[in-house]
Amino acid sequence: MSIDNKPNGNRLAVRAVALAVLIAFSWLIYWLNPDPLRKIITLLVTGNVTGSIEYIRSFGPYAALVSFVIITGINITAVFPNIFMLAAAGIIFGVVEGTIISWLAESVGVIISFGLMRYFFRDYAHQVIVRSNALKKVDDFSGSNGFKIMIIARSLPFVPSGIITALGAVSSISGKDYILATLIGKIPSAWIEVTVGHDLASYHENMTRLCILVLISVVSYGIFSWAKNRTPDS
Repeated sequence: MSIDNKPNGNRLAVRAVALAVLIAFSWLIYWLNPDPLRKIITLLVTGNVTGSIEYIRSFGPYAALVSFVIITGINITAVFPNIFMLAAAGIIFGVVEGTIISWLAESVGVIISFGLMRYFFRDYAHQVIVRSNALKKVDDFSGSNGFKIMIIARSLPFVPSGIITALGAVSSISGKDYILATLIGKIPSAWIEVTVGHDLASYHENMTRLCILVLISVVSYGIFSWAKNRTPDS
């Protein structure tokens, strides 16, 4: 398994200071106005798509920016599912614009999460993959095919992003490869997730496309599992 060596004393001190600043800044934002965060958490916990749509639309011309910030935050923390917000984005902005917003927001979120896990919360990332029984997959992301595997993993819709981010963080994949693989892989997954959410809200009009996308998602998982089972362990 490829896990980076522990940082030396100077690097550890720099990271500790940076982390302290990050925590202080986050606390300051919450202290200044905690209501939006409480509202968003309530919507995510309850899975209230209708409430999410109304809340985002309440920001008028800033609705796209608010949607971007919320989806980014969800992917940074990797605590709450983002399918409800992606569905809301598809319904509010349509499939094309909703996909662009969601793709950029998800990509930015998991890239920031990757940096935080790799440089500040490495022990937490290790615990995430241990709890998900995914520890043996670290080597997949560390080898010569790590870039391709990350693209495939990111392209699969409805996969918890936190596990993939944690696997990347504790592996030896370079930051450049991780960012590029995320940007490429997130395109199809964001489109499918947004479109499914959009079509579920109007399934009478989009039943055919909805069925096709669900079938594509199932088949993609099947192909990925089949390919992984045929690959000999290194």
